[in-house]
Amino acid sequence: MNTKFLRQFGPLLALAVMSAVLSVMSPNFLTLDNLTNVFRQSTINALLALGQLMVIITAGIDLSVGSVLGVCCVVFALLLKNGAPVLLALVATILLGLALGLINGALLTYLRLPHPFISTLGMMNVARGAALIISGGFPISGLPESARFLGAGVVGPVPVPIIVVLAVYFGFYLFLTRTVVGRDIYAIGGNQEAARLSGINVRQRLNLVYGLSGALAGLSAIVLAGRMNSGFPLAGSGAELDAIAAVIIGGASFFGGIGTVWGTLTGALIMGVLRNGLNLLEVSALWQTVVIGIVIVVAVWIDVLRKQMFGRERRAKKVMPEMALGVGSGASEFDSKQL
Repeated sequence: MNTKFLRQFGPLLALAVMSAVLSVMSPNFLTLDNLTNVFRQSTINALLALGQLMVIITAGIDLSVGSVLGVCCVVFALLLKNGAPVLLALVATILLGLALGLINGALLTYLRLPHPFISTLGMMNVARGAALIISGGFPISGLPESARFLGAGVVGPVPVPIIVVLAVYFGFYLFLTRTVVGRDIYAIGGNQEAARLSGINVRQRLNLVYGLSGALAGLSAIVLAGRMNSGFPLAGSGAELDAIAAVIIGGASFFGGIGTVWGTLTGALIMGVLRNGLNLLEVSALWQTVVIGIVIVVAVWIDVLRKQMFGRERRAKKVMPEMALGVGSGASEFDSKQL
């Protein structure tokens, strides 16, 4: 079983096995209402994980997405509470997320901080503090019904958040696989220096990646506020860990250059199924935190194993032709001596 197979089908296999086990352990798991609830609850993590995917493809990390979600959630609710038109509040919230993401990128590319861990860790604290200051530490509730559509609306039997996620994922799938910019992002993750020497504007692409991660955090804030009918300053606390876990479980690599949109969606669903299953099995919320932490560690460990397997496969492919060449030359030498 090679690394390509594991990366492409491993997440789907894990999701299928987990679903089968939970369906046996809990008769309520495979009901239509519960599965719809799993998809709906996975939408926030799915949007955050999509932004995290692009960052991780470049061999970076964004620890600020949960806090950016929190401050965007508060600003969205506050704008609506002060009478701003819904469309204006929607656009302003996404632009706020974009701006905070661009600041992350600028700290990395212009100030040349040694690692995105540092810049995004700083933004994580700044954004969370800003959310608490703006809201005074209290939730801002009572949003207009029209503003809640993206988070709580339905189209027929399908919740709108699910439609939003599928549409956004399809758009970013085309972006990453069908555009020059998308291919540049993968190239930067594979080898940043080689990408720079080949003419790719690495600074510009990294700024774009972190900006898009922030914009998706802003969109997730709109969906969450609509679903909860509230903008609360602690929204998204710890969400960055779930997003990172979803990306790695979905087949991406911390070492960069690897990862797919649909694999990330599968990873987000795995996290959603895991949380839902623990709730159905009446596992304490305290123990759920422990389980999620273990899952994150295992996901990173699997990523390391995948890298080691990939390295062995590359060495094997390199050695085989050399062995064949060596055997051939040895045979020719032997034949010539016999003659």
